Amino acid sequence: MTRIDSHHHLWAINDTDYVWMTGEHDVIRRDFLPADLAPLCEASGVDGTVAVQARQMVEETEWLLALAEENDWMRGVVGWVPLCEQGGEPFLERFAGHPKLRGVRHVVHDEPDDDFILRPDFNDGVRRLAACGLSYDILIFWKHLPQTIEFVDRHPGQVFVVDHIAKPRIAKAGFDEEWASGIRELARREHVSCKVSGMLTEVRDEGWTPGLLQPYFDTVWEAFGPERVMFGSDWPVCLLRSGYGGWVELVEEFVASLSNDEQAAFWAGNAVRAYGLD
Repeated sequence: MTRIDSHHHLWAINDTDYVWMTGEHDVIRRDFLPADLAPLCEASGVDGTVAVQARQMVEETEWLLALAEENDWMRGVVGWVPLCEQGGEPFLERFAGHPKLRGVRHVVHDEPDDDFILRPDFNDGVRRLAACGLSYDILIFWKHLPQTIEFVDRHPGQVFVVDHIAKPRIAKAGFDEEWASGIRELARREHVSCKVSGMLTEVRDEGWTPGLLQPYFDTVWEAFGPERVMFGSDWPVCLLRSGYGGWVELVEEFVASLSNDEQAAFWAGNAVRAYGLD
C-alpha cells in the first residue's frame, strides 16, 4: 500500500530565521535535510512526501522547490508567498508554473490578530490560488476555528487542508469539546480536508498514551470521512515527543480497523487528490 507523508519540514538551521525555537526545542535545533529523512521514510514504508514551509520567506520556497527537483520522492511542496502583497500576484506568477509547488501556507496561529485570516488583503491573495491550481494549508489553533469557518465559506472553490487537526488542547484533564464542536462544523465544508499530524506536540501533559490521542483521531475521522483525512508526520517537530517510526506505528494502530480502501485513501489517495500530486 502506497504511503505519502503529507506534512514534513526541512531546514538548514541558523540564528535568525527560526525565532520560534526556544530552549524547549533544543532537540531539533540542527539541520534536517532530505538525506536525514529518506532512510526514515524507507524504514516506515513511506514512498513520497510533501514538504511544508517553516519560514515565511520566499527564499525558503525556492529552496524547497530546488530540493524537490533533486529528490523524486519529494512529490510536492507547500510553500510561502506574501499573499497580502498585491494579492500575492507577482509571486504566484513566479512560482505557480513549477510542477512541484502544490500549495501555500501562512503561519496564521502566530499572528497577533486572531482575525488575521479574515483580513481583506489576505483573502485577496487566497482568491488567486485556485486559478493557479494550488491548495491552501490552514495552520491555526483550536481558538481560530470560528474565524476559519467564515474564511473557508468565502472561498467555496478553493481546496483547503487543515494542518495538525487544528491544534486542540490535548490533556488528561478532559477531552477538548470546544475544539470538537468547531472541527465538526468545519468538516461540513466538503472543500476542506484534514491532516492527522502534529498531535503529539499539542499534548499538555508530560506523558501521553495512545488512548489519550485516539478520541481526537476518531473525531476527525467521523467528521471529515474517509475521503478527506490524510497522514502527516510533522517531522522533525515530532521528535520533541516521538521518533518518525514511532509516530507511524501509532497511526497504524489508529487506522487498523479501517477497510483496505479507507486505509489506502488515508495513507496516500487523499493527499494525492488534495495536492494534485503526480
